[in-house]
Amino acid sequence: MDHARRETNCCIVGGGPAGIMLGYLLARQGVPVIVLDKHRDFNRDFRGDTVHPSTLELMGELGILHDFLKLPHQELKSAGGIFGDYSFQGPDFQTLNTRCKFIALMPQWDFLNFLAEKGRLFPAFQLLMEHRATDLVMNDDRVIGVKVTSAEGETEIRAHLVIACDGRHSTMRESANLRVREYGVPIDVLWFRLGRRGNDPEQLLGNLNYGRALILINRGDYFQAGLIIRKGTFDDVKRAGLASFQNEIRRIAPYLGDRASEITDWEQVKLLSVQINRLVRWYRPGLLCIGDAAHAMSPAGGVGINLAIQDAVATANLLGSPLRDRAVTERTLAEIQCRREFPARVTQAVQVMAHKGLSKVFENSGELKAPWQLKLVTSLPGVSHLLARAIGLGVRPEHVRDGARTQRRSMSWVPIAVSVAGILGGFALARSSRRSSRASRA
Repeated sequence: MDHARRETNCCIVGGGPAGIMLGYLLARQGVPVIVLDKHRDFNRDFRGDTVHPSTLELMGELGILHDFLKLPHQELKSAGGIFGDYSFQGPDFQTLNTRCKFIALMPQWDFLNFLAEKGRLFPAFQLLMEHRATDLVMNDDRVIGVKVTSAEGETEIRAHLVIACDGRHSTMRESANLRVREYGVPIDVLWFRLGRRGNDPEQLLGNLNYGRALILINRGDYFQAGLIIRKGTFDDVKRAGLASFQNEIRRIAPYLGDRASEITDWEQVKLLSVQINRLVRWYRPGLLCIGDAAHAMSPAGGVGINLAIQDAVATANLLGSPLRDRAVTERTLAEIQCRREFPARVTQAVQVMAHKGLSKVFENSGELKAPWQLKLVTSLPGVSHLLARAIGLGVRPEHVRDGARTQRRSMSWVPIAVSVAGILGGFALARSSRRSSRASRA
């Protein structure tokens, strides 16, 4: 083992959005970094395919946006929904003061391959595929590296700092015995594909009715569809049979017509068990967790990938110089948690509130009627911009620090806007469900 041991300033575990972006940013600053990914390549099944304006803005700051937009993608310029019999406009990203006034819908493997190619232009960047980090290497109470299994056998990578970007089921945070605070989530999501036709809606469409919520994301010639169900009921859905599943889709979104019949096998339907959790402490000596390893998000708003990337930027901004000098302290790691925990807390609070409201939809299987509160809020001027700002840029968006460039302050009203939007949405859903339930009993 000793002869195969590697050493580096920073070892990043996990080749997802946070890991690859962080590796690229650190190598760009001249920090020797090794990124480990357990898979052979990035061509695997992802759910986070939404690249928000906040991330596109970072691409512009890095000077790689032009190349990035050459990759095949769709542009989501606005989003809307249908609540029972009421159609409404949601966020309008064209109102943002950003380089790109849209969400780019792009397969995550293309996104990761692009960042990896950019990273390889720097000598300090190493990406090792099919290298599974299995445990931490400790010296007393300090993390000094990771144990790795690959085709060549078992080895160790010693590092001044290990950064865990290995997702919501992080092996590294488990090995470090970091405490996780769980927030109950009442929903799961069933993902599947449906064919798309020329007269279908161009933009993202949410459909709420009959005790279900169906999300449709335009992916060119098909919809990426997500059916929101009560948590833990997928087996019940399967027991009811494919015909019942198809009928539910037709009832919620009649304009899909016979396309629900394209689902002919349960293998076409993938369960996403939704989680919201957050580490109490994101670090210990020699180790830092960011992205989903630090704060698992719900798919609501598609913000998870973008928050992870924001974590990577803040980490690179604060750690670049200390990592080059091998002088990272716990105080610096605490600064990173302090900076990024606030956006995670606000976003998760809004998601929890929205899920509570959405769970009320499941209480009534009849036809929903939109409450007057929803109609009032969605008709107010400026609401679509507030929602676009909250979803597209989020809380405390980060910016790349380069030389004289200073980090711009994010607008202080964004957390308030996000919170108000989530609370109003949850209230409207809950009120509508109660009213529909009373009508059904009558």
